Amino acid sequence: MSSQNEIQLGSFAFSQQAVPSLALGRPSRVGKAGFSISSSSLSSSSGSVGFTTKGSKLASRTLASRGSILASQRRAMPFASLTLASVTASKPAPSKDATAAPKKKKSLAEVLEYAGKRALSGGIPGMVAMGLQVLTLMWLRTTINYQYRYGTSTMQALKTLYAEGGIPRFYQGLAPALIQGPLSRFGDTAANTGALAFLEEVDMAPAAKTVLASLAAGAFRIFLMPVDALKTIMQVEGKNGVPALMAKMQKGGPGVLYHGALAASAATFVGHYPWFAVYNTLNEWLPKYGTDELAKRLLRSAFIGWCSSFVSDCCSNSIRVIKTAKQTSTVSVTYTEVVKGILAKEGLGGLFTRGLGTKLITNGIQGILFSVLWRMGQDYMAKKEKDAKTAKDAQDAADAEAAKKKK
Repeated sequence: MSSQNEIQLGSFAFSQQAVPSLALGRPSRVGKAGFSISSSSLSSSSGSVGFTTKGSKLASRTLASRGSILASQRRAMPFASLTLASVTASKPAPSKDATAAPKKKKSLAEVLEYAGKRALSGGIPGMVAMGLQVLTLMWLRTTINYQYRYGTSTMQALKTLYAEGGIPRFYQGLAPALIQGPLSRFGDTAANTGALAFLEEVDMAPAAKTVLASLAAGAFRIFLMPVDALKTIMQVEGKNGVPALMAKMQKGGPGVLYHGALAASAATFVGHYPWFAVYNTLNEWLPKYGTDELAKRLLRSAFIGWCSSFVSDCCSNSIRVIKTAKQTSTVSVTYTEVVKGILAKEGLGGLFTRGLGTKLITNGIQGILFSVLWRMGQDYMAKKEKDAKTAKDAQDAADAEAAKKKK
């Protein structure tokens, strides 16, 4: 046995010393007699124990716990030198993914506020786009409603309307149309954009999310029924439309303004759902183009709009025929009486295809114009909102810097 905390047993010499900080790392050569461990990352306040076999050649092995010291001593017999380190290993640094904060779930108030802003940004461009369509396609819409009411062919309807008053006849009901059209489209687009924003964090297919938007759009159409009633009867009856509506109101009261409301709401849902389901699905599937590829971007929107309108019109045409016939009747009639009258006159073909050809052409053009103008309007609103946010952030940074300098 020797001094200075060294114990000699036979051919082995053991020593112990305090090590304030020790970490696992690379072994480094310290001479002919042994190896030492260089500290690099893991800290410990424990000590270290070393032993040497005299007269043997050099070897090194690093251990991680006190419990393995005895076993290591036995394994070290053939080697020249071995340093046994007792360390308390710290926990490994957590990965970046593990430390990433989970995405904060928005409260209902925040979701509603966000959905409201998105609805407004989507609804205003839709309203503007529809206003432009009313001015350019009013004559075709008048033709369609005339066909819905009387079941004539497209050419016959055009000839009859022109004979009743020339080109101005096609624009009967323009004033209420400029109110009803943009407002109804505002409700449609706001409902769609708002519903998608409301369900943004919900794992659901776009078509499923559109159901909520379609229900909201259908309810909004009931609110607009008085304006729609005035517009439609003026389109169908021309200059006799307003007197006919007033006479009908004298007999049935203000409630006649809501004749066809149920069918209008159903037609809106049946037409709105497939339109936006197709629009949202194609908008998600088809490749997107940046603002630097304007031609491709607009062609993409036009194609999506045409497909959306085609599917929507085929689904909702029969309901719109029933709605228009009930709404423009000079006397109060039930839905059953309307359907029986159409079937007696033209059969199922009249119910499902009356005015459909004209509507497919009209709404195809309208869908292309609307989707292009709506997309351009949404891009403009998004850019405007982004620029305003950038300016606000810059102003906040400048104010913070000024406040820091004052301190």
